[in-house]
Order: sequence, then C-alpha cells, then structure tokens
Amino acid sequence: MLRENLEQVFKLPPAAVEWLLSFYDCLQVLDDVADGDEIKREDLDAAIWNLLFALPASPFFQQHSAVLLPLIAQVVLKWQASDSAERAGNPSAMAYAWRAGYYDLVLSAVCLVHGAKFAVKAAPLVMALYGETFDQYMAEFQGGDHA
Repeated sequence: MLRENLEQVFKLPPAAVEWLLSFYDCLQVLDDVADGDEIKREDLDAAIWNLLFALPASPFFQQHSAVLLPLIAQVVLKWQASDSAERAGNPSAMAYAWRAGYYDLVLSAVCLVHGAKFAVKAAPLVMALYGETFDQYMAEFQGGDHA
C-alpha cells in the first residue's frame, strides 16, 4: 500500500519511491532490534545494504541531501524521545506522534518533487498513511508487552 501511494497518489519518481521504501524498511528492522523482536536474516541483510550503500547512493538522496539530512536527524531524535518515554512507562499522544516521523520524510519528498502547493493538498493523505491509531498505540502498553 505504501508503494502504491508513493507512486500513484503522490506521483513520486522511482528514485524517491525506492529511497523512501528502503528507509522505511530500515526503520522497521532497527525498531525490531530495539524491541528485541526476531528479525529475518534477509531483512537484516537488506537493512545493512540499504544503510551502508543504497540510501546514501540514491540519486534522490544525493540531489536533496541538504534538506533530507536534517530531517533524518529529526526522525531519529523524535523516535528516540518517543522510545525513551515508552520505556519509562509514559506513552502519550506526543510519543505516538513523534514515533511517526517517517511521514515527515514522505511529505518533504512530495514537497521537494512537486512544490508546496501540491504538498499542502497531499498533506492530509500523507498523514492518513500512518496505519496505527492512537487507541491501538495505547493498547500496546495496556498488557505491558512493549519493550
């Protein structure tokens, strides 16, 4: 579904789509590492390749790195703050929002490719991509099974 939205709804070029999907896959693997979840070897190998080669070699990233690097820093910092709050037993609406920083990158890619007017119209659709509701997020912590 993410790929279809990036390609068809947001009409991003292939290099942007591949960069965003690879970044997302890496985030999922790293989140699994942090949570102590099992990781398939093929997913780990893909993350290693993407993190060390494919993401920085991407033509989309190389063209827009001056914008994307500070955004990536924000994604990391926001995720770390969210994770810290969650591990301390303090999940909140802000932690829920901050763990979704990846979608800041999606919206920024839309803006970089199509400009601000298109991005303003696309922003609600980008926000709707986040598949977990706040209630689902909070339910993760009800049973105490979140690492």
